[in-house]
Amino acid sequence: QVQLVESGGGLVQVGDSLRLSCAASGRTSSIYGVGWFRQAPGKEREFVASIDRSGSSTYYADVKGRFIISRDNAKITVYLQMNSLKPEDTAVYYCAARRIDSTWGNWGQGTQVTVSS
Repeated sequence: QVQLVESGGGLVQVGDSLRLSCAASGRTSSIYGVGWFRQAPGKEREFVASIDRSGSSTYYADVKGRFIISRDNAKITVYLQMNSLKPEDTAVYYCAARRIDSTWGNWGQGTQVTVSS
């Protein structure tokens, strides 16, 4: 089993930066990629960014150029560097592991990001 724990959320101002962390433990050899998702109040959860085993990354169009996903293999941690934050980035951010069948699972508990104008 894989466990993912997010951290790093908080309350920031428009234009500020924040770095989220997703620490993995357990059977990490079964992880084929890690993704960040977010869910704003009253909205469905949406994809933000992902990074796969090769280091290749994918971004949601609205965050491309502002957010950067990276990983530290030694710490088994994936980061989401969020720059130039906007009020519409306010949401609970979750990380998840991509399985061999390309489905997402092992969701973390989420971390709240609030961008105040």
